[in-house]
Amino acid sequence: MTRAAVRANSPATVEWVAPEQAEFYEHVARFARDLQSDASERDRTGSFSRELWDRCAALGIQGLPAPVEFGGQGADVVTTMLALEALGYGCDDNGLVFSINAHLWTSVVPLMSFGTDEQRARWLPNLCSGRAIGCHAITEPEAGSDAFALATRARKVEGGFVLNGRKTFITNAPIADLLIVFARTTENAAGPFGITAFLIPAGTEGLVVGPPMDKMGLRTSPMAEVILEDCFVPADAVVGSLGRGAKVFQTSMRWERACIMASQVGAMRRTMERCIAYARERRQFGQAIGKFESVADKIANMKIAVDASRALVLRVGWLMDNGHGTDLEAAVAKTFVSEAGVRVHTDAVQVHGGYGYMTELGLERALRDSLGGTIYSGTSEIQRRIIAGALGL
Repeated sequence: MTRAAVRANSPATVEWVAPEQAEFYEHVARFARDLQSDASERDRTGSFSRELWDRCAALGIQGLPAPVEFGGQGADVVTTMLALEALGYGCDDNGLVFSINAHLWTSVVPLMSFGTDEQRARWLPNLCSGRAIGCHAITEPEAGSDAFALATRARKVEGGFVLNGRKTFITNAPIADLLIVFARTTENAAGPFGITAFLIPAGTEGLVVGPPMDKMGLRTSPMAEVILEDCFVPADAVVGSLGRGAKVFQTSMRWERACIMASQVGAMRRTMERCIAYARERRQFGQAIGKFESVADKIANMKIAVDASRALVLRVGWLMDNGHGTDLEAAVAKTFVSEAGVRVHTDAVQVHGGYGYMTELGLERALRDSLGGTIYSGTSEIQRRIIAGALGL
């Protein structure tokens, strides 16, 4: 696809992408700005909005990268990233956007990449349309960053498998219609070996989803424990190959680490523009506070963070679209963008002073939401291990 510089007066416009991609970005951003999310109130109660989920689904967001024949949009990675950035820019319900990301990378991607024809035909159309919500369950109380240290077991029985184990911090679990659960199927295997992924519909006997967990940020994105107690699944529930579930998980993480920060770029841009407007309007000591270097420098740093973050994210998308490996580049982008997001929102609170500290403005909520970026999809410490390893250290 021919790339061209695209510039417009809209503050949301993305530069240096194909014209049709920039138009799509603008389309999604306009849609997202019209979402009346009441996110502040739902943040207090930790409530997920199915109405907003359905409106995003009607636009095709939940099926962006999936094949058209299964109800998806067939979008390339860069276009998918731009749409998610625009959604993060226009919609202040960061939890909703996070749940959409989790649905895409942990359910849609593994099914479109590893699902059988029957599995795809059964689940992908509903996942892409948003009628079904997906999640995956790999993290355990004693297996977080070391995900492959999982203790959940799947014992082979006549006609299928019986699963026993406990999962934690599972995004979308309380609202999920489909869970992709990872369990060890080879007793003496260790690390990534002998792990299998299973499709388990919600409501399956022996699958228990705990109550929603109360957390610091992203409170409108539900999270819970998942308990498996003699949970029987048929043999055709296996995703990919028996004992090769690590590949399914790694593919999900490849997409997630590449794409999940796109929405954070949009959120940072939204916050930066709020700070610019406030710094122009708010007057102290006889002049707009934007004239003070202590304020102007913070906003200038926001601009640097937004532009650098977008470039790092879209570089990963371009590499994926062109068939290149992205482990190093995705780790660089994930680390930089997540940490930049925290700095941007911390500075935004400071720019707004006492008003920024109040819940009414929503900046403290945005700050709390941004902090999760340094933890989910691999902590900053894990990302730095990946980067160091790629550099031969």
